[in-house]
Amino acid sequence: MPAPDPTPQSPHRPASTDALLDAADRMTPEELDQLPYGMIQLDTSGRILKYNLVESRLAALPQQAQIGKHFFTEVAPCTKVQQFYGRFKDGVMHESLDATFTYHFAFKQAPRDVTVRLFYSRRTRTVWVMIADHEGKPLVAG
Repeated sequence: MPAPDPTPQSPHRPASTDALLDAADRMTPEELDQLPYGMIQLDTSGRILKYNLVESRLAALPQQAQIGKHFFTEVAPCTKVQQFYGRFKDGVMHESLDATFTYHFAFKQAPRDVTVRLFYSRRTRTVWVMIADHEGKPLVAG
């Protein structure tokens, strides 16, 4: 049986959630950097464990400097709202999260409307943040 495709095609494909979670949890930082989506792995407190190159470029933040920072207060304080942080906290509390929603990142250099998918991995007890364009398609980083 072939291995599941680790590359997410769209954050709207619920059938691939298990395969995506399994693949994301096992991906090296280099493999995460090859994805055409922003991918951030957070611990249950919201600290960044992994932060891929696409997200680094889109946010114009040095990739390695984000590791260990608190996503909701130090990196993206605009996300500390019910729509984003509230879902994160609720998902962590229930150890179950798979939410997709549109969001506006008010980056100073390049504001952007995106589709965000938050999902909780029971295997690693972490939350993945996947960021795609506003239609759920791969991002184009400049």
